[in-house]
Amino acid sequence: KKNVAILGCPFNGGQARSGVETGPLHVLEHGLEQQLQSLDWTITSCKNLTFTPPASDPDEGKLKRPRFVSESTRKVASEVADIIKSGSFPLTIGGDHSLAIGTVSGVFSQFPDACLIWIDAHADINTPASTPSGNIHGCPVSFVMGLADPCPPQFEWVKPLLAANKVAYIGLRDVDSGEREILKKHNIAAYSMHHVDKFGIGKVVEMALERVNPDGSAPIHLSLDIDALDPQHAPATGTPVRGGLSLREACYICEALAETGNLVSMDIMECNPVLGIDERSVTSTISAACSLVRCAMGETLL
Repeated sequence: KKNVAILGCPFNGGQARSGVETGPLHVLEHGLEQQLQSLDWTITSCKNLTFTPPASDPDEGKLKRPRFVSESTRKVASEVADIIKSGSFPLTIGGDHSLAIGTVSGVFSQFPDACLIWIDAHADINTPASTPSGNIHGCPVSFVMGLADPCPPQFEWVKPLLAANKVAYIGLRDVDSGEREILKKHNIAAYSMHHVDKFGIGKVVEMALERVNPDGSAPIHLSLDIDALDPQHAPATGTPVRGGLSLREACYICEALAETGNLVSMDIMECNPVLGIDERSVTSTISAACSLVRCAMGETLL
């Protein structure tokens, strides 16, 4: 059944720049519900969660706002798990990418054999020890893999559900030195823009799926940071990096994952309308986000 539950997550606690919490509202105001209904999806629910920062939230080592991020992502994990239990496809709209601690936890609690396709300019696999900034939106993959050792007490609820051979990155172009070491140590499938240029996006998607889903039977969770796109296509985001995916390449990734028939959930993160230099840049970014969702949900040209 083509049932989808839209989960807006107006959350900015995993990084320092305000405005990303307004992303979900802009995406919905762009007509996403109607666009999905035109693709014969039934909207079973559409709601925005509320996130209240604690009165006191001192740093935990390098990590900033750990209590706010932990409790917020725990709420997201519960919501995503409940959506899956109800028989709907969870479509989570962020908000910053620390939310993936919650979405991945929720998905993998219901689909333990799932795999993760992470589309991003950044690997977001820093640990509490390796993070140069302390911003947790750069750490979610390490948490769900159980790489934070010792685990900060605020995140002891996060289970290490994601194995290294079940995650693949596409579109990397800004990776910290500590992250490179982690990717190599654990032999994680990681495809940068160099690989996209060398092999073409079709071959890169094929290689990524062969690594994490070799028999083609595993459920797929897609977590997509809008900064994976080149800033000419999506300028209104917090950490843009030039030389990214074209809109066409990003749409192809989503189309290819939809064609597998195994896509069971999706995140679209890091749209920050406040950082658009003008209305055109904001509209370009939000329009790109909606296009990517539609492609993942089955839109085709012919």
